[in-house]
Amino acid sequence: MYHISAEDIYLFHQGTNFESHQFLGCHEINWKGKRGYRFAVWAPNALKVCVVGDFNNWEKDSHPLEKFTDEGLWGGFIADIPPATPYKYHICSSEDTSILKADPFATQAERRPKTASVIPAANCYQWSDDQWIEQRNTYDPYSSPISIYEVHIGTWKKTLKKQFLSYRELATQLIPYVKTLGYTHIELLPINEHPFDRSWGYQITGYFAVTSRYGNPSDFKYLIDQCHQHQIGVILDWVPGHFCKDDFGLRQFDGAPLYEYQDPKKSEKKSWGTLAFDYGRPEVQSFLISNAIYWLKEFHIDGLRVDAVASMLYLNFDRYDEEEKIYNTYGGEENLEAFAFLRKLNKVVFSYIPGALMMAEDSSDLPLVTAPVNQGGLGFNFKWNMGWMNDLLSFMEKESIHRKWHHNRLTFSFMYTYSENYLLPLSHDEVVHGKKSLLDKMPGDQWQQFANLRLLYGYMYTHPGKKLVFMGGELAQYAEWKDTEELDWHLLEYPLHKGIYHYIKKWNELYQQHPELYELDHLSEGFEWIDPHNIDQSVIAFRRKANKPNQELIIICNFTPQVHFDYKIGVPESGRYKEIFNSDSVRFGGSGQINEGEHFSFPEKWHGLSQHIKIKVPPLAISVFQIEVERERLPRE
Repeated sequence: MYHISAEDIYLFHQGTNFESHQFLGCHEINWKGKRGYRFAVWAPNALKVCVVGDFNNWEKDSHPLEKFTDEGLWGGFIADIPPATPYKYHICSSEDTSILKADPFATQAERRPKTASVIPAANCYQWSDDQWIEQRNTYDPYSSPISIYEVHIGTWKKTLKKQFLSYRELATQLIPYVKTLGYTHIELLPINEHPFDRSWGYQITGYFAVTSRYGNPSDFKYLIDQCHQHQIGVILDWVPGHFCKDDFGLRQFDGAPLYEYQDPKKSEKKSWGTLAFDYGRPEVQSFLISNAIYWLKEFHIDGLRVDAVASMLYLNFDRYDEEEKIYNTYGGEENLEAFAFLRKLNKVVFSYIPGALMMAEDSSDLPLVTAPVNQGGLGFNFKWNMGWMNDLLSFMEKESIHRKWHHNRLTFSFMYTYSENYLLPLSHDEVVHGKKSLLDKMPGDQWQQFANLRLLYGYMYTHPGKKLVFMGGELAQYAEWKDTEELDWHLLEYPLHKGIYHYIKKWNELYQQHPELYELDHLSEGFEWIDPHNIDQSVIAFRRKANKPNQELIIICNFTPQVHFDYKIGVPESGRYKEIFNSDSVRFGGSGQINEGEHFSFPEKWHGLSQHIKIKVPPLAISVFQIEVERERLPRE
């Protein structure tokens, strides 16, 4: 039927057609000697489905589709429709009930507030990122530096007329900016079509459609292509956890629950006002997994950050205590269908794109999120470390005099750091909705606030795990993220803010230059405490190691404004130690309490190590020392 194979149909209904977007939706074909568009849609509860649009003056019955499977697939062919024509499906679910719906598989949509799908233009984009794709096939993300700049396209920067930058304008402005700062990747908040700007893209109506706010699919491909040509990877926020209730979207698509659970207790996401996908329905599995493959293959996206995983996995995730709880067939609160879906998703993604990054934004304490599926895991290769983020921000918000009473919040993450492959996020969620900006969270006067912020970033860069910072973090914004306005770019005119910009840039440079900070991120051999116990002075010291012998860094963090002179730090080898980084440098806005010259080790045990050095510990700062081992000890003058 209309060049749709029986195999495609069968696999779609089995939940194993992972490229179902190739036959569902609107596609240009040659049918019986005519060029036109094939329309195909899944609507098993419909009595009648018609295509309506500008081409037929939205006449509800002029272009009916034919139901060609008992399972509810409808299709038809319409000639003489020009590209970019808006259309919808007119779906009758009973004799007197009908609704207009956007195409779930549409690859283009009208710009909000309009809501129609759009006849796609021919796909004629020519990629120029072959070298990047080839490198990606052999890329080992676990032992590589990953430093991510998280971006909301609509509010990173705007035109002089306060309009959105286009995808192509972003290619000329965002890419050189990210490259200068030294990030390895950007992560884009969802760019699927969505009706409400302030949902940030997390409440979607067009899962296969690039949002028209910033351009068309070819423009978006150009942005990705340019990122790759400048050696910048691209991660996309992806939202399989829920969808919005707008009438033209997926909700009760053919007059009854279809993409969502039929049981409202399972489908309703009350705190977000959205609906959960029915992960047990095979056609929904085909839809969602096809969508993931579509972004990874069609747009050369390097990875997906899967949003709100905990909300998918637990049936009572957002239920209030007084609400009736729901349970699975074994009496537990786990959504067994969601567990199975995520395992299936990750197996399929890695079979298509072995070098993909699949990152779980999971706030639960579920084990084995990043373990392989065949070992009982969910199969992701990274998990956001929400525990580290919450504990560290809670600690940093304390006045320095009180921090000794909360020292465990600083060090507790090392009790579980190697249980998963973690990414350390300082994301958009932490700087919006009254949570305050990172700078504004920091206690003390202005100098202490900036020093604390530098210390926060420094601890993140030296703590095991990949890194992520939301846009504006490099500006040290006083205001939290204003999700309708651009970043406070004027802050770069002020020395303290400019200092943070240079600080982030320097950290990204050091991070990529020193394998000690990334090579053994997920192996316990890459980290060793020197002293986690100096609670009274809130000073910690630790070692980060690389694969090569004697290739390591000594890191000291002081979480109070007190300077410590002749402070003893245990070191593993006899030799000269040199401070290669100090966040208290005047260049970054610090007080200049740096360690100049070389520091010879003393042959006296300290902190359980055979040698020690004496250093100056700067206030509210992080210091990094590097060893130059001497096998034959130089005489001390």
